[in-house]
Amino acid sequence: MSTRERILDAAEEILRTRGVALATTKEIAQAAKLSEPTLYKYFDDKEQLLLAVLKERLPGPARLSIRPGVGEVEDNLAELAHAALDFYQQSIPMLGALLADPKRMAAHRVAMSRHGGGPDKAAATFATYLRAEQTIGRISPDADPDAIASLLIGACFHAAFLRYYSEGPAATAAPRASAEALARAVVRPLLPLSAYRSADDHGV
Repeated sequence: MSTRERILDAAEEILRTRGVALATTKEIAQAAKLSEPTLYKYFDDKEQLLLAVLKERLPGPARLSIRPGVGEVEDNLAELAHAALDFYQQSIPMLGALLADPKRMAAHRVAMSRHGGGPDKAAATFATYLRAEQTIGRISPDADPDAIASLLIGACFHAAFLRYYSEGPAATAAPRASAEALARAVVRPLLPLSAYRSADDHGV
């Protein structure tokens, strides 16, 4: 296993149990059985390390290879929503404590912006996909991709938060049916009439 992978393994475990607000690069380095200066050869700061964990170790919409024009729009959005549900459920314990500390939150926000990260990226992934589908006529020209993305991402976050709130860190992953229901509720009113006819023909 490479040194970078050892660091990510240690960071994932510590961030899950202590959260980014309390975790330190020193304890992550110790857990990886290397020095803190060695950790900094691979990651500039804790936020860059957090981003690497979120992108490489957690499921998420950005890791899916969904292409506009391929498959059904509703199915594709359900796939994206399912990944978002899993991502939020696993990332909430890592990030939640930041909300109680305005100074740390401000520093975190600045660092994440410097590294090109932030919570707005998830909605952007959905909106980019929707905009592409709109361009090729599979979503109504009157639809607002950014608003749709915000609604669906917001619903995913809310569902993940409630699941974590009711079951705690050991909560089971959200079933795909939950993602399908969210995608259906948000997207069907925005599909061209021909899409409804196609769904009716298939008994959906």
